[in-house]
Amino acid sequence: MQQGALVVGESLVDIVHERDGSVIGYPGGSAANVAVALARLGRPTWFATSYTDDEHGRLIADHLERDQVRLATDVAAIDHTSAAVATIAADGAAEYRFDIDWRLNPLALPDNVQPVALHACSLGAVLTPGCEQVYELVDHLRASALVSYDLNARPAVTGTGPEVHARVQRLVAISDVVKASEEDLDVLYPGLDHLSAARDLLAQGPRAVVVTKSDEGAFVLTRSGAVQTPTPEGIVVADTIGAGDTIGAALLDALWAKDVAGPDARTRLDALASDAWREVLTYAGRAAAVTVSRPGANPPYRCEVTAG
Repeated sequence: MQQGALVVGESLVDIVHERDGSVIGYPGGSAANVAVALARLGRPTWFATSYTDDEHGRLIADHLERDQVRLATDVAAIDHTSAAVATIAADGAAEYRFDIDWRLNPLALPDNVQPVALHACSLGAVLTPGCEQVYELVDHLRASALVSYDLNARPAVTGTGPEVHARVQRLVAISDVVKASEEDLDVLYPGLDHLSAARDLLAQGPRAVVVTKSDEGAFVLTRSGAVQTPTPEGIVVADTIGAGDTIGAALLDALWAKDVAGPDARTRLDALASDAWREVLTYAGRAAAVTVSRPGANPPYRCEVTAG
């Protein structure tokens, strides 16, 4: 039986309006970025997603094939490939507007493949009708895989009402590791400090909540306490596209390397010491530092993270 990672969620094309006035199309989408990042880190990766055989879809297909990301579904579930128009500000931050269609065909993994790590994220987890299929898939596989969920809130597409919050909460409840940026928490918990928001997420069921805080690094909150790591020094930012997705992939990769995967993942996650979490967060920060140093969602290969 071959062990692998399964990523489930949207694929799209980032149409980026650069600071110099140029317009470039980059294959992406939060889930696609995670799948590519995991594959570049050396993990056998399958991807449950959807796109069509149009210009943007072919860009995505070539991108996934280049890094040996294998499809876990028949992708032809939607009428047109989704797109996100990103405008890059002077500080490198990206502002988005979206044209998204999201639904998912049934899972079709080879019989000899066993997912030991499962990642869900972003629009795919909350945008109807596909979010129902994502929830069912995660619920079905969680007994045999480490489940991570990146909130990656996109209120411009999903809205921010109680219905969206409820979809987030139900997936949080069946996940093992939940990742959120400070911006995600500001959307979901307006007026609440980030540590208190992380505590609320932890109380819903996961074993760990990782919060990224841009210039302040990241912290993880577990039932044993909190561990914080700083942002790597000397980062030159081209843009921030895909940075959070890279962190999500690197967290899974680092936990997997510590044998926190498969059916016993939750027990091993509970036993992970503070020093081990510090190593996991530091590794994820180094991976994201590579991504932000170059344009678009262009995550690192393992050799770029471990060099030096």
